[in-house]
Amino acid sequence: MTALLTTNLGKTPLIGRGKVRDLYAVSNAGKEALLLVATDRISAFDHVLGTGISGKGKILTQISLFWFDLLSDLVPNHLITADVNKFPSVLQPYADQLEGRSMLVKRANMFPVECVARGYLAGSGWKEYQVNGTVCGIPLPSGLLDGSRLPEPVFTPATKSQDGAHDENISFAATEAVLGAADAAQLRQLTLDLYRKAAKHAESCGLILADTKFEFGKTAEGIILADEALTPDSSRFWEGAAWKPGAVQPSFDKQFVRDYLEAIQWNKQAPAPGLPDDVVERTQAKYLEAYRRLTGRDLSL
Repeated sequence: MTALLTTNLGKTPLIGRGKVRDLYAVSNAGKEALLLVATDRISAFDHVLGTGISGKGKILTQISLFWFDLLSDLVPNHLITADVNKFPSVLQPYADQLEGRSMLVKRANMFPVECVARGYLAGSGWKEYQVNGTVCGIPLPSGLLDGSRLPEPVFTPATKSQDGAHDENISFAATEAVLGAADAAQLRQLTLDLYRKAAKHAESCGLILADTKFEFGKTAEGIILADEALTPDSSRFWEGAAWKPGAVQPSFDKQFVRDYLEAIQWNKQAPAPGLPDDVVERTQAKYLEAYRRLTGRDLSL
């Protein structure tokens, strides 16, 4: 199976290409909508790599669809349909590119903040804690280790990078300054509610949801969950049985990719290198395993 790195939908207006997703403007039943297509691109250290992970976009899309359904009682989401047969007729000639990896979604005014929930200490949170004993300015108990479970999940927002650079953690006060107090409070509550429900489901599958990030938007009907949800690209999933604070946690993400790039001592500047076949295959297997564990289903690529 060949990795799909770039989509081409003819005259359909392309709004932009992110690190993973291509975004198109479409008309659906006379209303403006968006087509979100998850490619097989993979990024690391804020760069898109020269090699994709075949089928990754389908895995991400199917995981998001699972979560959108499971969490719909907490917040509505942007999904109109993921059935390519129900897409506008202008998209039908491109069904082979779109099948299994695309979503027709509502347009929304997106909040310019990444909404992050952390139940465990890891990543940038661990780095800040080592220096200040805090995460996004939130004081934490002393004596925690990398991978420690937090007393309660915390909301740790971040700025949305507009140029592909790394997102920066910000305080809740800074979030209120950007969004206004009411929206900031609502997004914090939604983020933590979604995290708790998702973490409980993950635990039932033998997985730990260490942290995750959500994106929200606003329509005439109110706040909706958008973009992706709880995929290995936007979340840290750890093997529950192997969890040990202070150690490296076995994870379901692109750690094989990061490890390879560190091993070859890439300077983390463009152009990004490609990946050997074994790293591609092991990474694809991890993403597939995450899908199977979380959904209880098999996915044919």
